[in-house]
Amino acid sequence: MTSTIELKPSSTPKSAEEREALKAVGGFGQIFTDHMVTIRYTEGRGWHDAVLEPYGPVSLDPAASVFHYGQEIFEGLKAFRTVDGQIVSFRPEANAARFNRSARRMAMPELPEHLFLAAIDALVTQDREWVPEAEGHSLYLRPFMFATQVGLGVNSPSKEYLFMLIAGPAGSYFAGGVKPVTVWLTEDFVRAVKGGTGEAKCGGNYAASFLAQAQAVEQGCDQVVWLDGLEHKYVEEMGSNNLYFVYGSGDDARLMTPALTGSLLPGITRDSLLTVAADLGIPAEEGTITVEQWRDGVASGEITEVFGCGTAAVVTPLGTVKGRDGAFTIGTGQAGPVTLRIREALLGIQTGKAPDLHHWLRKIA
Repeated sequence: MTSTIELKPSSTPKSAEEREALKAVGGFGQIFTDHMVTIRYTEGRGWHDAVLEPYGPVSLDPAASVFHYGQEIFEGLKAFRTVDGQIVSFRPEANAARFNRSARRMAMPELPEHLFLAAIDALVTQDREWVPEAEGHSLYLRPFMFATQVGLGVNSPSKEYLFMLIAGPAGSYFAGGVKPVTVWLTEDFVRAVKGGTGEAKCGGNYAASFLAQAQAVEQGCDQVVWLDGLEHKYVEEMGSNNLYFVYGSGDDARLMTPALTGSLLPGITRDSLLTVAADLGIPAEEGTITVEQWRDGVASGEITEVFGCGTAAVVTPLGTVKGRDGAFTIGTGQAGPVTLRIREALLGIQTGKAPDLHHWLRKIA
């Protein structure tokens, strides 16, 4: 089994001028760096041929298993340029662990953590000039793996896989930046059920969400909020974000995030914020909340703020909630003080402005 990444850098990388112009574009997931990492897996041989090479297309047979049976998983994490000039990644070990949990659920081989981390170190080190300096920007990293065995047999999982890592400079995930989003409570579709693939970060979960997201856009909303797949009343996630509810205000504020039931994605930002909140002296817990409780809590003033969180979006406030039974506005409809405090605390750790008390940052360059 391979243990190192062979380096075969591009002979024609972008010029400094081209690179800076692309970094200035901002946005999310549209611009990519000069290189990528690929590692192959073959049953009986294990992981092999790990290489950093120029970013470019991948050639696959039309009968490759991924096209027909959807064996595919991915991750998302970021590298940051800290205030003292270092380049760091945030909790990559947690992403490696979740990547392998997804792999197990999808009957795919696990990638050893040291290879996952070595791929990140190699790519970010090679393309370190792509890491943005602008505040609020970062280098988004997308590790993914898919089945490459040729054949249409459906009786067993693929025996061959390709792991890849690509990266690109990223600004705000939502076009409006930190402005509150409007969300749609979908009652026509569900994201996942316990025992399904909700806990796995696989592409099929996201493909299945597009129709509901389109419905949300038709209703003038930015994102869809998912309810549980059994009773259709418990709030679970928002699009690609976990949710947090703020009860009370000031010194009496407390947080609640929907508990992991087997159908929710165990977000790393979600997990981090439970700890960040404790550091700030804000009680935080996992629990349940129905749509009715959400609406009544906002009406009574008990629920003062709600925000979504995820690697790409970081922390995003919710302003207005729409559904078949009408709409309601959370608090003033603007980003609340607890939301902003939580967001700044997390970004402070990621960019080196605040102490890394929990050793979440991994130095790369």
